[in-house]
Amino acid sequence: MEKYFLTVGRQLGSGGKSIGSLLSQRLNIPCYDKELIQLASQESGLGREFFEKIDEKSSYSFWGKYFGFRTGLMGYSEINYLCNETLFKIQSDVIRELAEKESGIFIGRCADYILRDFPNCLKIFISADTKDRIRRIMQDEKLTEKEAEDYIEQCDKKRSSYYNYYSNKVWGMASSYDLCFNSSFLSIEEIVGLIEEQVKRKFSGN
Repeated sequence: MEKYFLTVGRQLGSGGKSIGSLLSQRLNIPCYDKELIQLASQESGLGREFFEKIDEKSSYSFWGKYFGFRTGLMGYSEINYLCNETLFKIQSDVIRELAEKESGIFIGRCADYILRDFPNCLKIFISADTKDRIRRIMQDEKLTEKEAEDYIEQCDKKRSSYYNYYSNKVWGMASSYDLCFNSSFLSIEEIVGLIEEQVKRKFSGN
């Protein structure tokens, strides 16, 4: 099978991370989620906190995108202020370097846009009905129903802002992806099976 990539955008509480992890096991390729923050930190010599600040969380107004910083970067010029775009570039470089080496699954972080020039990239988005998202977040995060609802609303806004800003596409809109699934309609196992079938059909060369 040729080298290929899966990018998984997802609503909070939709099971997107679980789908990525299960696909990793089934297809025997690595899955990158929070690991990308650690790798970007190691690559740049910066602390994790810098990348966590832009990890699908910030608002991207012109005046709100700068962090004070006074040291050099490995492979990057010295600057007094490190902006979100520079941090995003470092993280993007890490994603592309990983993709140059081997097949992989990338969760969130505009990976579909970052890998837009790579062949054999299947762009996926996972959604779910609100009640199921709330139920999953209540269970996973030990939150009340109201807390889970508020958390989901805030996270949706932040992920949407992050994706729309960097990709110039619309987060969650079907036209931005190759495959879209609702995990309230199909189970995690069913979705993984359908994606696995498409991967074999599309990238096996058969």
